[in-house]
Amino acid sequence: MPFLRLVILSSILLSGSAVAQRWIPYSNTLDGFRLMAPGEFEIEEIDFETEYGIVVPARIYSHENDVGRFSVTVVDYRDSQRLHDERIRELDGVYIGIYGQVDVRGSVAYAAKKIRDRASTIEYDAYHYINRVDGHQLQTTNPDQTRTFAAIYLRESRLYVIDATVSPDTVPPGMFQQSLEFIDEDGELIRYQNFRDVYKVSGVVER
Repeated sequence: MPFLRLVILSSILLSGSAVAQRWIPYSNTLDGFRLMAPGEFEIEEIDFETEYGIVVPARIYSHENDVGRFSVTVVDYRDSQRLHDERIRELDGVYIGIYGQVDVRGSVAYAAKKIRDRASTIEYDAYHYINRVDGHQLQTTNPDQTRTFAAIYLRESRLYVIDATVSPDTVPPGMFQQSLEFIDEDGELIRYQNFRDVYKVSGVVER
């Protein structure tokens, strides 16, 4: 996997079209990530409705140019259980508490489904991980013939959706999709020793 990632990045760096793209390093300690960005991000705070119908905060970091649209959406599920508990009280027991965990654990699959739903064809659709953080990658073609290169990860009850949607004649923007790393509040790279550690920190029970 590291070798494949190196080959992808090397081929992109050597491409004339990619060199014309002005990639810059971007770090964000508030939401705990860094990557190579195609330019300065605009930041929008939104309300995000989860698969199970609660509303949680999210931020969209986006950049548009003549190549396409690049975005990082960070959805904060850390208050999910409290919101689901409130719903249980409102519905007087009709609703069950495990949905608070299921909503978070299923968030990668839910985000992937939304990307598939807007596509006309799917070229790649498989599990992926970064430093033992579980995720998923997709490459799709949309009805307008633009292509989407997406990567989705769940870390410490925050969902990261990396989405580059570009014109069909553009070199695949692997620099954006493949350069994501997770960082702490001091900007230092986070490396988990095993997959279970991610769930221990997030508060989602792993069995």
